[in-house]
Amino acid sequence: MYFTSERRLDGDVLEREFILGEIPGILWTPGSASTSKSATATDSGSAPAPAPLILLGHPPLGLRKMYPRLVDRARHFAAEGFATATIELPGSGDRPRRPAAERACADLRRAMEAGEPVTDQIVDALVLPLVDEAVPEWRTALDALLSLPEIGGPVGYSGGVISIGIRLAVVEPRIVAAGLFAGSLVPRAMFEEARQVTVPLHVLLQWDDERNDRQAALDLFDAFGSREKTLHANMGGHTGVPRFAGDDAARFFGRHLK
Repeated sequence: MYFTSERRLDGDVLEREFILGEIPGILWTPGSASTSKSATATDSGSAPAPAPLILLGHPPLGLRKMYPRLVDRARHFAAEGFATATIELPGSGDRPRRPAAERACADLRRAMEAGEPVTDQIVDALVLPLVDEAVPEWRTALDALLSLPEIGGPVGYSGGVISIGIRLAVVEPRIVAAGLFAGSLVPRAMFEEARQVTVPLHVLLQWDDERNDRQAALDLFDAFGSREKTLHANMGGHTGVPRFAGDDAARFFGRHLK
C-alpha cells in the first residue's frame, strides 16, 4: 500500500488516495488524528489518539462517479472524529472488466425495462461473484489501514452493497458495528448469512425506493441475527436520503466505536 496524492479539505480533513496492490482507494482522516508515529503532545500533555475507522461501502459504479457522495459521508464522519476509507470494487473504475458481471447487468436492465421479474439467476450472477471477490480485498485493505499510526480500532462498515456488508459482518471479527443501506437485489443464499450476523446494525431504508423491493428489504432485516438492530425508514426515493440520516448514523457509530 502506498499513497499517491494528499490534500486538505475544508474542516481540516486529510484526503489521501492510495494504491493497494492494483486496487485504488481513498483514506480520509480527521484533523484530530495524528499521521506521525511520534505524535506531538497537545497543550494538555496528551498526544492525538488514533481515530476509529469506518469502511465506506458503495455500489460498483466507480470511485470517480461515487466520489461526491463518498466525500460528503467522509466529511460528516470526520466531524465526529472518525477516519473513513473506501476501495474501488472489482470491475469498476479503471480495474479490469468482469464480462460475466456485465452480462448479468445487461440481463437485469432488460428485465427491468420490460417490466419482467428479476430472476434469482440474474441476482446470483450479479451479486455473488462480486461478494466473493470484494470481501477478501476489503479485508486486505483493513490490514493495511490498521497498520497506520493514525488509525485504530474498533472498525465499522457503512453503506452498500448490502451483501458485501453482510459477508464482512460475518467473517471479519474486527468489524464491530455496521450501518447498511437496504437493497432488494440480495441472493437467497445471503439471507442465511444474514442470520449469522451478530454485530449491532443500523439499517437505512428509503420507503419509496424505485430501485428496490420494499418487502424484500424488510424480509432481509427480519432475517438478521443481531440482538441490536434498528431500521430507519424515510419517505422518498433512492436518492432522497435526508441529511439528518447521516447524523443518525454518526450517533450509532459513536455508541459502538468510541
